[in-house]
Amino acid sequence: MKSDWTGYSSITFDELVDGDGKPRTGNEAVFQRLADLGPALVERQRAAEAEIRSMGITFTLYTEGSSIDRAWPIDVIPRIITASEWNTISGGLIQRLKALNMFIEDVYNEQNVVNDGILPAQWLEDSANFRTECCGVHPAGGVWAHISGSDLVRDATGQMMVLEDNLRVPSGVSYMLENRQISKRVFADLFRDLDIHPLDNYTEELGKMLSKLSPRDDVEPVIALLTPGIFNSAYYEHGMLATQIGAHLVEGSDLQVVDNIVYMKTVRGLVRVDVIYRRVDDLFLDPAVFRSDSTLGAAGLMAAWRAGNVALANAPGAGVADDKVLYSYVPDFIRYYLNEEPTLPNVPTWRCMEPDHRQHVLANLDSLVCKPANESGGKGVTIGNRATEEELDHLRTEIETDPRNWIAQPILSLSTSPTLCDGIIAPRHIDLRPFVLSSDEPFVSVGGLTRVALREGSLIVNSSQGGGSKDTWIVDESVRPDRLLEHRQPGQQQVQRSGNGQNPS
Repeated sequence: MKSDWTGYSSITFDELVDGDGKPRTGNEAVFQRLADLGPALVERQRAAEAEIRSMGITFTLYTEGSSIDRAWPIDVIPRIITASEWNTISGGLIQRLKALNMFIEDVYNEQNVVNDGILPAQWLEDSANFRTECCGVHPAGGVWAHISGSDLVRDATGQMMVLEDNLRVPSGVSYMLENRQISKRVFADLFRDLDIHPLDNYTEELGKMLSKLSPRDDVEPVIALLTPGIFNSAYYEHGMLATQIGAHLVEGSDLQVVDNIVYMKTVRGLVRVDVIYRRVDDLFLDPAVFRSDSTLGAAGLMAAWRAGNVALANAPGAGVADDKVLYSYVPDFIRYYLNEEPTLPNVPTWRCMEPDHRQHVLANLDSLVCKPANESGGKGVTIGNRATEEELDHLRTEIETDPRNWIAQPILSLSTSPTLCDGIIAPRHIDLRPFVLSSDEPFVSVGGLTRVALREGSLIVNSSQGGGSKDTWIVDESVRPDRLLEHRQPGQQQVQRSGNGQNPS
């Protein structure tokens, strides 16, 4: 271990080093190589940023009253997870999504989960993403959420937990893949020497999964990725994924439904579409069923889906499981549908609809995180100990007016990871979004999109609100530093490091 790392410390669980500043078990090889880089680590950060600019990788940053495109923010110091822990995490994610798909299939059909008293009927009926238009439908294999991105956090004790599920139109996978490509370029020597598990097969597995959904067995399936268009914040991702899986990138105006069959307009005439990977929200999919003013979907799309003539991934209505109130029941769903104990726990959650829960929340607003039930991207979230009295008073009114729309969770001391901040390595809070493909052979990305709160002390990791990202390395813990001696670069000074993002005194 390099003595220069002794200045690095975190007030919570750190992913790379323990409380004594020593690398955690399984992290020794990566830690040693990063420490040996010295000032070259800053040069590699600059190289990564140059790659992003040259490749035109952008996202939309939302500020008060406006939005701007900016280069995708990446921190080159990777987030490390050992292969043995990842096996447990991926198994827990598969378990969770299996139960969630069974729940969605149930609530749009028999509703046994309600009839058996596991879930109150009112909470399902009042869910903003419950679509009565989907009742009675049975998608192939009972799978509604084909692609999911659950957000994971680790608390101060090191426990990995599920913070929320994203089953409507989960985004971010392109940035996970691009982070890996950039990381492989700037750390080619580390990828040569360390056993970092590959991530590149995600799009291959995605393409295979979508192809299996085709209602026609006798022809090569025609797959389309339905995008809202170039002004959508995730348009870069839409184009990138369509290219990699060989799908046609289409907008609603490119589709036409005739006799419950979906066609794509081409210069050679209409071409039948078998599978649509949709990145358009439910309410904009079909103006004949949902919002009549929508131009993002195609009239008749729902009828074609209900008739079984086209597969939609994810299926309309899958977002019912995104409801943060229903999220709090997922451990119960796992026990109910699978007769298993959850591998990955939820973050403790209070449901403001319940009088005793609401009383606790209102009495402790300044020490809780309060979230609206159906927002995403961190919108509407209030962190109690960082809110003003005026903000807490407004929140109190919101909860009392519409308690069904609010849940509360403890303010977790999220784990940190070493992050380059103006050339200094400092701890920053992170989360993780792995991606799961649900089919007869479920697949979990080998790692995920690690998001990092770039501001000191901040818990907001969402990129749309100023967060950044890291590549996530799943490493074989059997690789030891003494196997890497011949690849070290001795004699280099180290980058300044501090536990608080400041120069050491």
